[in-house]
Amino acid sequence: MNRYRLMHVTEFAYDGPVSESYNEVRMRPIHDERQSCLSFRITTTPQANGTTYLDAFGNSVYQFNVLREHRRLTIEAESIVLTHDLPEALAESPSLAELDSLKENLQEEHFEFVAPTEYVPHLPELGEFIEVAEEMSSGKVIGFVQNLSDLIHKRFQYVPGATHVHSSIKDSLSISAGVCQDFAHLLLGAARMRGLPARYVSGYLVPTGAATPESKQEEVIGGQASHAWAEVLIPGRDWMAFDPTLGGPVGLRHVRIAYGRDYGDVAPVRGVYKGHAGQRLSVDVRVRPALDDEGREQLAKTTAAPPTPTIIERPQQPAQQQQQ
Repeated sequence: MNRYRLMHVTEFAYDGPVSESYNEVRMRPIHDERQSCLSFRITTTPQANGTTYLDAFGNSVYQFNVLREHRRLTIEAESIVLTHDLPEALAESPSLAELDSLKENLQEEHFEFVAPTEYVPHLPELGEFIEVAEEMSSGKVIGFVQNLSDLIHKRFQYVPGATHVHSSIKDSLSISAGVCQDFAHLLLGAARMRGLPARYVSGYLVPTGAATPESKQEEVIGGQASHAWAEVLIPGRDWMAFDPTLGGPVGLRHVRIAYGRDYGDVAPVRGVYKGHAGQRLSVDVRVRPALDDEGREQLAKTTAAPPTPTIIERPQQPAQQQQQ
């Protein structure tokens, strides 16, 4: 069963009173030919009226503010999503020699997905990964990217807490460890240095147990379902997904939320507030099949997208969480 109910609760507890909290939320699942967002609802405590818009990458962004004084902020996003059977993996692949002849055009058309970023700088240490992946690729682009993904999966250890939300690939390269956010960034860096446009994908990975009707009540708690992977543009074809954390194919258990150049573009929650209080962040993610006795479960939808509003910037702390 590939119809899932997702619950993502983020709570900020402050050491003292704060006010004028301005926030952006990217938690609405992508709706396209590969998955359907059947319903979506977002609520906040304290209650706030929000607006939605699409950002530069086509992601749905919910924007709200809490002006009055408060000591706690809770954001609860609930959605039902249906993932569709994916088409067969591309059998034909352009050669790396063809890629070399297309580099200039690809850079012009997809500059934002080729250029280095703060999280994904172009580092000489990635050169060895590129060289090894090329040798194992049989001269094909898809083989090259798949071998890159496999190398990252084999050489890096998954260690929660080894890096932090602001870590760049330099940090994970230095310790050969990290989490899915780091591994996706590593794949982006190597692919881009070889001339391939590549984008970061933020989403959820439905646990194997939760993907079966027999485990209808099974839930994953504590943020473990939050996930990230990468998509690489295969010249003359389409975007193709790779998951270096799992080391396997991207399939029906991968639920996409947002695309970006790196994690900085897709943070689930980002905001500022007025006050001198510190904050404590807690995250609770639950995933389970979206079934009731009649096979239906629907939620109210959020406000339709208006023109993009402007957020008032203030010198307070950003609120971010690292994807595991």
